[in-house]
Amino acid sequence: MSRIGKLGIPLPKEVKFEYNGGVVTVTGPKGTLTQAIASKNIAVAAADGEVKVTRLNDQKESRAMHGLYRQLIANMVRGVVTPFSKTLIINGVGYKAAVAGAKLTMNIGFSHPVEYVAPAGITLACPDQNTVTVTGIDKELVGQVAATIKSKRKVEPYHLYGLRYSDEAITKKEGKTAGK
Repeated sequence: MSRIGKLGIPLPKEVKFEYNGGVVTVTGPKGTLTQAIASKNIAVAAADGEVKVTRLNDQKESRAMHGLYRQLIANMVRGVVTPFSKTLIINGVGYKAAVAGAKLTMNIGFSHPVEYVAPAGITLACPDQNTVTVTGIDKELVGQVAATIKSKRKVEPYHLYGLRYSDEAITKKEGKTAGK
């Protein structure tokens, strides 16, 4: 039995949960999220303020999808109550970022500014010139947007110039030592 899949998902009082026709809909104070349950071998039921995800048989696909769908639903329930966020750090001489509406403009060492327009449901913020915060209720979308922004300028290993996550550990390489 999946260790993650067998855990119940507690539903806060302000969250409304529906499961109809293979589609899970979670509505909360921050918004609404939907997720299709593609596997016919997974059952979802809500009772007593808790959501249970069970598998109907012991096939390989059922075992693989059991924990996955449980965690996706748990992320939906958490996201509609408290949004997810990722923080990116910009490091480099003259590197900076600014947000105007849903558009992020970054000066990250190219001859032109790099612009990124956030998709619906994502909020971008710059608390200072060297920090970008990506916030939203969909954990997958927040992670994808943060990864897309980070890919605009990968961290250079000798001076550590570029974009990185705030909790990411980067190892700095040693420069040339010949002739010393």
